[in-house]
Amino acid sequence: MDELVAVPAKGLDEKYCSDCGKTIKTRAEICPGCGVRQSMPPGTMGNVAANGKSRIAAALLAFFLGGLGVHKFYLGQVGQGILYLIFFWTLIPAVVAFIEFIILLCMNDETFNNRFGKN
Repeated sequence: MDELVAVPAKGLDEKYCSDCGKTIKTRAEICPGCGVRQSMPPGTMGNVAANGKSRIAAALLAFFLGGLGVHKFYLGQVGQGILYLIFFWTLIPAVVAFIEFIILLCMNDETFNNRFGKN
Protein backbone atom coordinates (compact mmCIF):
# COMPACT_ATOMS: atom_id res chain seq x y z
CA MET A 1 0.00 0.00 0.00
CA ASP A 2 1.06 3.56 -0.65
CA GLU A 3 1.88 5.58 2.41
CA LEU A 4 0.55 9.07 2.83
CA VAL A 5 3.10 11.78 3.50
CA ALA A 6 2.07 14.48 5.94
CA VAL A 7 2.40 17.98 4.51
CA PRO A 8 3.20 20.62 7.13
CA ALA A 9 0.52 23.27 7.65
CA LYS A 10 1.24 26.62 6.02
CA GLY A 11 0.69 29.87 7.94
CA LEU A 12 -0.53 33.17 6.50
CA ASP A 13 3.02 34.52 6.26
CA GLU A 14 4.42 31.32 4.72
CA LYS A 15 4.62 29.62 1.33
CA TYR A 16 5.99 26.40 -0.07
CA CYS A 17 9.44 26.25 -1.69
CA SER A 18 9.11 25.97 -5.47
CA ASP A 19 11.72 23.18 -5.53
CA CYS A 20 11.63 21.08 -2.36
CA GLY A 21 8.15 21.98 -1.07
CA LYS A 22 9.38 22.94 2.41
CA THR A 23 7.36 25.60 4.26
CA ILE A 24 9.27 28.91 4.20
CA LYS A 25 8.49 32.55 4.93
CA THR A 26 6.65 34.43 2.17
CA ARG A 27 9.39 37.06 1.86
CA ALA A 28 12.22 34.50 1.65
CA GLU A 29 14.25 34.90 -1.51
CA ILE A 30 16.20 31.66 -1.02
CA CYS A 31 14.91 28.45 0.54
CA PRO A 32 16.97 27.64 3.65
CA GLY A 33 16.35 23.93 3.08
CA CYS A 34 17.53 23.45 -0.51
CA GLY A 35 19.11 26.83 -1.37
CA VAL A 36 16.97 27.43 -4.49
CA ARG A 37 16.09 31.05 -5.31
CA GLN A 38 12.33 31.57 -5.18
CA SER A 39 10.34 33.19 -7.96
CA MET A 40 8.65 36.52 -7.33
CA PRO A 41 5.03 36.41 -6.18
CA PRO A 42 2.45 37.24 -8.85
CA GLY A 43 1.70 40.93 -9.24
CA THR A 44 5.14 42.20 -8.25
CA MET A 45 7.45 44.18 -10.49
CA GLY A 46 10.80 43.17 -9.04
CA ASN A 47 12.66 44.87 -6.24
CA VAL A 48 11.48 48.33 -5.38
CA ALA A 49 13.41 51.31 -4.08
CA ALA A 50 12.76 52.91 -0.70
CA ASN A 51 10.28 55.32 -2.32
CA GLY A 52 8.35 52.47 -3.96
CA LYS A 53 9.76 52.91 -7.48
CA SER A 54 10.50 49.79 -9.54
CA ARG A 55 13.30 49.53 -12.10
CA ILE A 56 11.27 47.16 -14.27
CA ALA A 57 8.20 49.42 -14.17
CA ALA A 58 10.35 52.41 -15.15
CA ALA A 59 11.89 50.44 -18.04
CA LEU A 60 8.47 49.38 -19.32
CA LEU A 61 7.19 52.94 -19.13
CA ALA A 62 10.28 54.14 -21.01
CA PHE A 63 9.68 51.57 -23.75
CA PHE A 64 5.94 52.05 -24.25
CA LEU A 65 5.35 55.69 -23.23
CA GLY A 66 8.86 57.10 -23.18
CA GLY A 67 8.28 59.46 -26.09
CA LEU A 68 5.85 61.34 -23.86
CA GLY A 69 8.20 61.26 -20.86
CA VAL A 70 5.94 59.17 -18.63
CA HIS A 71 8.93 57.30 -17.17
CA LYS A 72 10.50 60.63 -16.17
CA PHE A 73 7.36 61.63 -14.27
CA TYR A 74 7.28 58.18 -12.65
CA LEU A 75 10.90 58.59 -11.48
CA GLY A 76 10.19 62.06 -10.07
CA GLN A 77 12.07 64.00 -12.75
CA VAL A 78 9.19 66.34 -13.59
CA GLY A 79 11.29 68.95 -15.41
CA GLN A 80 12.70 66.39 -17.83
CA GLY A 81 9.22 64.91 -18.25
CA ILE A 82 7.88 68.30 -19.31
CA LEU A 83 10.72 68.65 -21.85
CA TYR A 84 9.80 65.25 -23.29
CA LEU A 85 6.18 66.42 -23.61
CA ILE A 86 7.14 69.68 -25.30
CA PHE A 87 9.36 67.99 -27.89
CA PHE A 88 7.57 64.65 -28.36
CA TRP A 89 6.53 65.63 -31.91
CA THR A 90 10.20 65.64 -33.01
CA LEU A 91 10.58 61.93 -32.07
CA ILE A 92 13.88 62.79 -30.36
CA PRO A 93 12.43 61.99 -26.90
CA ALA A 94 11.30 58.59 -28.21
CA VAL A 95 14.84 57.74 -29.33
CA VAL A 96 16.31 58.94 -26.03
CA ALA A 97 13.65 57.01 -24.09
CA PHE A 98 14.54 53.82 -25.97
CA ILE A 99 18.17 54.29 -24.96
CA GLU A 100 17.05 54.89 -21.37
CA PHE A 101 14.95 51.72 -21.59
CA ILE A 102 18.08 49.72 -22.41
CA ILE A 103 20.05 51.48 -19.66
CA LEU A 104 17.33 50.72 -17.09
CA LEU A 105 17.28 47.05 -18.12
CA CYS A 106 21.07 46.77 -17.80
CA MET A 107 21.21 48.69 -14.50
CA ASN A 108 21.37 46.65 -11.30
CA ASP A 109 18.93 47.29 -8.46
CA GLU A 110 21.54 48.87 -6.19
CA THR A 111 22.48 51.49 -8.78
CA PHE A 112 18.80 52.18 -9.49
CA ASN A 113 18.08 52.63 -5.78
CA ASN A 114 21.03 55.02 -5.39
CA ARG A 115 20.00 57.10 -8.39
CA PHE A 116 16.20 57.12 -8.17
CA GLY A 117 15.29 55.78 -4.71
CA LYS A 118 15.64 59.02 -2.79
CA ASN A 119 12.68 60.98 -4.20
